[in-house]
Amino acid sequence: GGATAANQFEGSWDKDGRGTALVDVIPHGENRQAVMDGTFDYRKLPKESYFPGRKAVNGFENYKEDIVLLKELGCKCYRFSISWSRIFPTGEESQPNENGLNHYENVIDELNKYGIEPIITICHFDIPLALIEKYGSWKSREVIDCYLRYCEALFHRFGKKVRYWITFNEINMLMHLPFMGAGIRLEEDENPMEVKYQAAHHELVASALAVKMAHEICPGSQVGCMLAAGDVYPYSCDPKDVWASVEKNRENYFFTDIQVRGNYPSYAEKLFERENIRLKMKENDLEILKENTVDFVSLSYYNSRCVRADGKGEAAGGNVFASAKNPHLTNSQWGWPIDPLGLRITLNTLYDRYQKPLFIVENGLGAKDTPDENGFVDDDYRIEYLSSHVKAMMDAVEKDGVDLIGYTAWGWIDLVSATTGEMSKRYGMVYVDLDDFGKGTGKRIPKKSFYWYKNVIESNGDCLRDDA
Repeated sequence: GGATAANQFEGSWDKDGRGTALVDVIPHGENRQAVMDGTFDYRKLPKESYFPGRKAVNGFENYKEDIVLLKELGCKCYRFSISWSRIFPTGEESQPNENGLNHYENVIDELNKYGIEPIITICHFDIPLALIEKYGSWKSREVIDCYLRYCEALFHRFGKKVRYWITFNEINMLMHLPFMGAGIRLEEDENPMEVKYQAAHHELVASALAVKMAHEICPGSQVGCMLAAGDVYPYSCDPKDVWASVEKNRENYFFTDIQVRGNYPSYAEKLFERENIRLKMKENDLEILKENTVDFVSLSYYNSRCVRADGKGEAAGGNVFASAKNPHLTNSQWGWPIDPLGLRITLNTLYDRYQKPLFIVENGLGAKDTPDENGFVDDDYRIEYLSSHVKAMMDAVEKDGVDLIGYTAWGWIDLVSATTGEMSKRYGMVYVDLDDFGKGTGKRIPKKSFYWYKNVIESNGDCLRDDA
C-alpha cells in the first residue's frame, strides 16, 4: 500500500471547524529546525513566515480523486492519520466536531468501497495548539485524558470499519525533535532530558490506555506502536564503537521496549539514576503499561546509522538522527545513506527482540524530480531505491521468517517534507504540481515509479525476483 499523514498532506487548516494544530505554526525556512527542536518559540516568528502545512497538497478536498489513484495503483491498504484538531478543535471540547468525523468517515467509506484497507495513525506529529498553550502539551498529565477522549470518539465512530490502529507516529522522535514530535517547547530553566522523558511517560501511558480502550470498544482490532527505525552500526570492530552502537540502539528502542514488553527496561532505570531524572507517576501507571501491550510493531525505515565512539570522522545526513558517515554506502540528494540490506537487518533485529508482527508503514526516497514538457517524471532513482528495499523486505520474510503484516511506501503521493518543509524534496509516485511555497496547479500526475509499483503489487513482488 501507500502512506501519508494529515499534517503533511491535508492542508485546509481552517475548514469545517478544524482548530489550529502543531503543524500550522512550523515554518518553512531558516527558523524551521529551531522551532521543531523546541528551542525557538513559534510565537516569536516573523509575521511574513510561510507555513507549508496549512496548504500542503490539499488532500482534504481531493480525497476522492486521490483514492481513485490509489485504486489504480492497486494498493491493498492505505496508512493515513487523522487530524486531532479536526475532531476536537481545542482538544478539550466535551463533544467531537461532527464535520471532522463526517470527513474521515467519507474517506474510510471510499477506501472500503475500493477494497483498500484503512490503517489509521491516531496522532502523527499532531496536537491541537490550544493544548500546547494551556498545558505545555505532553509535559502535562492532563493531556492524557484529552487524547483518550479523542481516541474514544474515533473508536466508537470507526471501530467497525477500521481494523488497524497506530497510537503515535515515530514516538521516539520526541527525543530528537520535541516540538515537532510532541509539541514540547523547552524552557531555559528546565532539564531537557527530564522534560522529554516525562512527556514520554505520559505518551506511553496514553498509548497503553488507548490499546485497552480499542480492545474494549472494537473487539478484534489490532493496535500497534511505531518507531523511526534503522539499526545503528558500530563504525568499526573496536569494542568502544560496538558499545556506542548498543547505547544508541537502546535509546531508539526505549519506547517500544515498554510498549511491547510492558515495563521500563533496566538500562533506562539506570540512566534515570545517573542523570538524576525523577519521573512523576501515578500509583497504577506501571500496571497500565504491563497489562496493555501492543498487538504489532510498526516502523519507518529510511536508512541505517553508524556511530564512532571517538566522535571523529565525517558526519552523515540521515533524517534527524546524528550519524557517522558509513564509507560502504552511497547517499541520497539530501545526504541520507541508502542501505536496503539495513532494512532486512532492522526487521530481523526487531523481530528477534519482540516476536511480534511487524508492519513497515514508511519507506521511501526524497529526491528532486524534474517533469518533462508533459509533466511526466522519469524517476528511475526512486524505482531503484524502492526495488532494493522491497527485495530486502521479501528476504526478511521468506529467508529469515520475519512475520510482516504489510508495507506502505512513503508517500505514495508527493507531500510536504516533515523535516525540511519542502515540496521539492519529493517522495511520491504521483507528482503534485506545487512548489515549496504552495504555488502551482496542484494537478496529480503519475510518475514512472507509479506504474512500476503497480506491477510490483499485481505480481505480489514476483516481478522483482532474479528469475523474473
